[in-house]
Amino acid sequence: MAKDKKLVEAITSMEEDFAQWYTDVVKKAELTDYTSVKGCMVIKPAGYAIWENIQHELDRRFKETGVENVYLPMLIPESLLQKEKDHVEGFAPEVAWVTHGGLEPLQERMCVRPTSETLFCDFYANDIHSYRDLPKVYNQWCSVMRWEKTTRPFLRSREFLWQEGHTAHATAEEAEERTIQMLNVYADFCEEFLAIPVIKGRKTDKEKFAGAEATYTIESLMHDGKALQSGTSHNFGDGFAKAFGIQYADKDNTLKYVHQTSWGMTTRMIGAIIMVHGDNSGLVLPPRVAPTQVMVIPIQMQKDGVLDKANEVKTALAAAGLRVKLDDSEKSPGWKFSEQEMRGIPVRIELGPKDIEAGQAVIVRRDTREKLVTPLSELPQKTAEVLETMQKDMLERARAHRDAHTYTARTLDEFKDIAENKPGFIKAMWCGCQECEDALKEEAGVTSRCIPFVQEQISDTCIYCGKPATKMVYWGKAY
Repeated sequence: MAKDKKLVEAITSMEEDFAQWYTDVVKKAELTDYTSVKGCMVIKPAGYAIWENIQHELDRRFKETGVENVYLPMLIPESLLQKEKDHVEGFAPEVAWVTHGGLEPLQERMCVRPTSETLFCDFYANDIHSYRDLPKVYNQWCSVMRWEKTTRPFLRSREFLWQEGHTAHATAEEAEERTIQMLNVYADFCEEFLAIPVIKGRKTDKEKFAGAEATYTIESLMHDGKALQSGTSHNFGDGFAKAFGIQYADKDNTLKYVHQTSWGMTTRMIGAIIMVHGDNSGLVLPPRVAPTQVMVIPIQMQKDGVLDKANEVKTALAAAGLRVKLDDSEKSPGWKFSEQEMRGIPVRIELGPKDIEAGQAVIVRRDTREKLVTPLSELPQKTAEVLETMQKDMLERARAHRDAHTYTARTLDEFKDIAENKPGFIKAMWCGCQECEDALKEEAGVTSRCIPFVQEQISDTCIYCGKPATKMVYWGKAY
């Protein structure tokens, strides 16, 4: 059996070195690989299949709110990028530039899109003329490039996959409503589909998107106590519209500027799944997002009838709507178990000669290793029930972990002690001044994660300066 556990032994313990554990899981579960393009990754079939499920589910939820998909160019002329001052300043350090077309220097250099606000604005300026043209509720699935100095698979790479929604509305109220609506779509998706609990709130002005009036975020907590910004929704007001001349003739025949929003979620959510749910045996996938929900593993499959029965079981499970595979490779059962656990497949079905004789099989949960002996006739129904229970349990387990690692600070000394010794979220009051926000980052190594929609009155004074507090803020160290 020691040889069968070779896969697991190759994983660094998360308690020993969380960063190395993460890298080991990504590699051993065959989610990504490194490339000759520094800072960019190959997303292998196992990783891309997770992204496809994320994409499919998000796309379905978007379209239920009236979103339509479009596609815009990946190159942005420099003059277009320069039109919105705050926006270009925010992205300037991360922009990759194209200077030649073939062998000829370009008359104007182009950037590889770090995000597509300016392209959408240019498009909307030519496409929107009347109130009858509104709203525009568009989204595109694409890759973007940001020249990151430090990279890590899924969490931060120079090129990554995402979706970016860009909408235009007649009024400020409509834009704000859409901004919050999409944030709620992200929050529900994370909790219902990925089993990741989130905190919803607004970013401080320092942390908001370059060029936005307001940025709203969902923040999740990883197993190591660091926060991950998991999805953002931005209200641009009419700032971009004024910079790009996006006007429409209203019903009273006066020209007005549109109000815009933007919202996005990326492949970093695969990293979130790993860091919220994984363990020292590898990946643990929530059943709803898992490309393969069930792995049927025949025991002593060289014996007559075992493989045939395993195929019957696979067919019955697939007919019940489950995503199922059969491992009929020549590897030993122990190796197959380790491999199934490494890849995070939620459930395995063990089936051997004695099981067949007894008319049963064994269902094994990936998260708890709980075993359930089940009659073959009830296997599809019981397996579906186990998957649904596992999905709910994983969310509750993650929520319990987050709550157990969320602390309240009422004094600066208490705040600094928590930041240094207790990884997690810190709830503390804030006066609203960026000077205090900057000081807390400098002295405690934390950033503001969000001003939560659900406020608490922890105290009356700012945690740093002692002046009257205006908001309770979640703080933490983040990826």
